[in-house]
Amino acid sequence: MNKNYSLWTASLTGVLLLGVGASSFAQLDNPPPLEKETLVSTNRLSLSLRYGLNINAKFRGIGSAGGPGHYSDGYVLTDSTGNFLGYTSNWGYDNASQYNQAANTFTYHNAVPASSGAPASGNGDSNPGVELTYDRQLGVKEDWHNMRYGIEFALNYMKFSLDSSTSSRTAVSTESYTFGGIPGQIPSPGYHGGFSGNPGDPVLVAGGTPGANTAGTLLSHDDFDADIWGGRLGPYIEFPFGKKEQFTLLLTVGPAVGLIHANEHWKQTLTLDGSGSTSSTSGGGSNTDVLWGWYAGATANYQFDKHWGVSGGVQYQDLGTYNHSFSGRTAQLDLSQSIFLEIGISYSF
Repeated sequence: MNKNYSLWTASLTGVLLLGVGASSFAQLDNPPPLEKETLVSTNRLSLSLRYGLNINAKFRGIGSAGGPGHYSDGYVLTDSTGNFLGYTSNWGYDNASQYNQAANTFTYHNAVPASSGAPASGNGDSNPGVELTYDRQLGVKEDWHNMRYGIEFALNYMKFSLDSSTSSRTAVSTESYTFGGIPGQIPSPGYHGGFSGNPGDPVLVAGGTPGANTAGTLLSHDDFDADIWGGRLGPYIEFPFGKKEQFTLLLTVGPAVGLIHANEHWKQTLTLDGSGSTSSTSGGGSNTDVLWGWYAGATANYQFDKHWGVSGGVQYQDLGTYNHSFSGRTAQLDLSQSIFLEIGISYSF
């Protein structure tokens, strides 16, 4: 009885061992499929070089000497007394030919601004800029080919500059002022009075009399440059490709903002027909303004390991038009149809 039971137990054990061994060999011959390895991260930082296209600038008011009371060959302005009794000591002139001894008047000249004609314009130079982008993935739509979606935030900077030189024939307006000081005590050419209105300073009768236009040649040079700081924020969708989903195409759209800090400097020389007298004036200034608009972009990414990748993209941006007057000149920067090309490196975590 015990002997038969032992044989039966040994036989059953052998069968079980044989079955386990066969199952193990079968598993070795047909291993389970490996799970798909992807390079998915919920955060990504990208640093890109950024180059702007289709950005234009224009100058208007070429020929203006800087506003009311400013002329190509001098100025007549209000002094500290508020032009007491109709006289001002805040005046100056450049050339001896401006004084008419018989009439006891000084005549001032200005090129007629070319505001009604074609403005000086050009594409200028958009220096390469930079952009720092942060992408935050919020979720994945597995039934839409693993489409990812999230929020994109970016800060960027670029510099724009434009130089314009023009030489042209121009109409010249004239305006005469009566000398109100002691006859025969005319200041020498190049005299420049001040705002203080000190007693005894030479004075003019405030309020000029326009005269007939003449003609001359105007040589003008304008320099404009702007620092453009920008930001954008919007949702994105991203479509993965490849075995490990290492290729992606990201599409985004949203609001954009630009902080413009601009500087403009100009200098012009007017040569009068007939007398041949030449006078030069200059001016300029700076200004800061904020523009609002929108953007749309597409970026292709390739992630070559768990953290690092490269990217390239294109953006369309509309921030409108920047306008500002600098001492009689108006500078206009058109950012309404800007296109930006980008290439950079990314870090995912």
